[in-house]
Amino acid sequence: MSKRYLTAESVCAGHPDKLCDIIADNILDECFRRDKASRVACEVMATKGKIIVAGEISCSEKIDIRSIVKNVLKELGYNPLKFLIYVYVHNQSSDIAAGVNTALEARNGINEQYGSIGAGDQGSMYGYATKETREMLPLPLVLSHRIVKRLDEARKGKLIKGILPDGKAQVTIEYNDDVPVRVKTIVVSVQHEKNKTQEELKSDILNNVLWQCFEDFPFDDETEILINPSGQFVLGGPAADTGLTGRKIMVDTYGGLASHGGGALCGKDPTKVDRSGAYMARYIAKHIVWCDLAEKCEVAISYAIGKANPVAFSINTFGTGTVSDEVLTIAAQEVFNLRPAAIIEKLRLRNIHYSDTAVYGHFNSCLFPWEDVNKYSELKEAVEKYAD
Repeated sequence: MSKRYLTAESVCAGHPDKLCDIIADNILDECFRRDKASRVACEVMATKGKIIVAGEISCSEKIDIRSIVKNVLKELGYNPLKFLIYVYVHNQSSDIAAGVNTALEARNGINEQYGSIGAGDQGSMYGYATKETREMLPLPLVLSHRIVKRLDEARKGKLIKGILPDGKAQVTIEYNDDVPVRVKTIVVSVQHEKNKTQEELKSDILNNVLWQCFEDFPFDDETEILINPSGQFVLGGPAADTGLTGRKIMVDTYGGLASHGGGALCGKDPTKVDRSGAYMARYIAKHIVWCDLAEKCEVAISYAIGKANPVAFSINTFGTGTVSDEVLTIAAQEVFNLRPAAIIEKLRLRNIHYSDTAVYGHFNSCLFPWEDVNKYSELKEAVEKYAD
């Protein structure tokens, strides 16, 4: 057997980068609440006493961005009165809008179903799924998400007294070949009040967070547990560390344990394939694993801005597929429509509460349409047809 260690991290909702992601997606939600045709590419920066919102927003109604920012700050445990809010937004570029509104294919006289809308950006998007957890995500990432979510719940519910909004977690799992066998290391860093002792903090987190998060995959006596290893963590949030949208893309997706094209998801409407393409890639990868066609699967989709059809599509099952990757690729292209307009319709991307995706990962709920496996039968039939 080959021993190896895989590590992933997650962050609390009050982490400066996540604060920015949550603000950006709340702005997107408000735009879609007022105008389903909104185009949004929203960027947020948070630093000591200041929140800066910038980007391109085209919405038929005026949005009170400052009020949205204040509400998010309050919800996450920060005092809105301690922040100055600066807003620098303008309409989407007319050049980008033209390419999205009328795809290259339509401009060339090709009339295809869902072919009228072009991709809102270029790039490659990846989706991944694995059988190692019921969430079909890498185990270190699942456990890290559990810890920070439990920390946030413990703070809001006052289960643990004296902890503050900022925090993060990291988990290292030991694998034999591709099988997770034990928890090697757990790292938790959480902001706290000045009068909270390190001993109290460690006891509270161990008894009220870690035991519950590791019930189905317990740590052992030799697991290294590091709680606030830097020592005191009183000064946190934007006052201690500048936050930016899109800086936690590995937390948002697969923990760095699968490929990522580099594009962020939060703050973008679904004509931006950084978001919609990533959701479709995950949707396809999850179907392949769910259908027992592979133990793990990575899907790659590449787009050109203003073009409806992807320029490349591939599937990699890392040698675990029951049929060849070529067969899976052909079958998936028959079953799943990869044009942006079709993705938006199939995954109901104009009716998503996007702020729900902004923390604990974009694949953390079975309620998200891209986490469904409702094309199960069609994919099985297509694979059988091309495997013969």
